[in-house]
Amino acid sequence: MTKRIVVAGLLGGIAMFVWASVAHIFTGLGAIGIQEIPNEKAVLGAMQAALGQHHGLYMFPALGPEGMAGYQAKLDANPSGIVIYHPPGVKAMEPRQLIVEFLTEVIEALLAVFLLSRTALTGFGARVGFVAVVGVIAALATNVSYWNWYGFPGNYTAVYMLMQFVNFVVVGLVAVPLMKPKA
Repeated sequence: MTKRIVVAGLLGGIAMFVWASVAHIFTGLGAIGIQEIPNEKAVLGAMQAALGQHHGLYMFPALGPEGMAGYQAKLDANPSGIVIYHPPGVKAMEPRQLIVEFLTEVIEALLAVFLLSRTALTGFGARVGFVAVVGVIAALATNVSYWNWYGFPGNYTAVYMLMQFVNFVVVGLVAVPLMKPKA
């Protein structure tokens, strides 16, 4: 990777992190589609009693030893969903989480800029559009599957896909002026 790609990717990643932070903290977009549990205290008490100190991603009802063979009957008779459970004591917005998010976004930006450096596109709009399409691919990669298989709310899915797309548009707007088109 050339120095120009690294600088463009790093600055694009910083811009992505700033945009994503603003989108989550100041716009309310990060909360769209997320609801509060009615009678939360009782539900949390039952979860803590059942799961205790066992962190995890839980699907209910469980497939069980019979696998898919008896699963439809369980779905017919029970509610279904997924829960990510953490026992009491988890900290909100730990520095480690922010660092992991920042590094992830820098890596995403570096990869998008690297791919851009391999194209023959020359126009500013075409080059920003290329990076934006990388964002569409990233947005589709997990969000649609989570909506389809796990029942994530449609508005949550759409907003997170939009935010991912804008993440990459921001990367393109910052990185493209720093990148020379391939000869």
